Amino acid sequence: MLLRVRLALPDRPGSLAQVTKVLGVAGADITQVTVLDRGAGSAVDDITIFCPESTPRQALVKSLETVEGVAVEGIWTTREAPGTYPELEILKYITTAGDRALTTLVDSLPVLFSADWAATTSGDRVLYASWRAPKDLTVPEQTPSRPTALTLEDDLHAIHAPLPPLALSLILARSEGPAFHRIEVHRLTRILEIFLSLPATERSVTRQLRK
Repeated sequence: MLLRVRLALPDRPGSLAQVTKVLGVAGADITQVTVLDRGAGSAVDDITIFCPESTPRQALVKSLETVEGVAVEGIWTTREAPGTYPELEILKYITTAGDRALTTLVDSLPVLFSADWAATTSGDRVLYASWRAPKDLTVPEQTPSRPTALTLEDDLHAIHAPLPPLALSLILARSEGPAFHRIEVHRLTRILEIFLSLPATERSVTRQLRK
């Protein structure tokens, strides 16, 4: 299975090598490492691994935390293929999606962010949600002025983002793993900025919502 592991570890030579050794002993194969934070002698990394289904996640966490100074902030499943540039592929599809531009974006975001589901809302009404979204999802009462990470009921981690030109908002959520990191919020912000700047976006979304 493909997993994402978020680690806080000392920012010094040899720390990542020790982590790699522990993962190798567990039978895990590292496919990608993303540095989210670095400074003040510590770092936060997202590591994507292929891991045998027979390996319990809790055992993996315990093994990693035997490395001095390492703390596991979260471990969860991911569908994002490592070593690719999925944002570019999705934006390419959106430019030719016509009336399905917005739904294509919403369906794609959970894969891009190793999340469970995404939805667009207008006020307290859900307009469109990806297939894994709950039927009775609760919409936050207030829309933030910019994309913001928050934790909803039942420890559901989310990013709530406004879509000002469309008078809509977007929610991206995951139940596994840690809260969304500021780098993930920034990444979503840039994707939405590009999406909203595409010439056909507002026109195609308006036509879709009128159906």
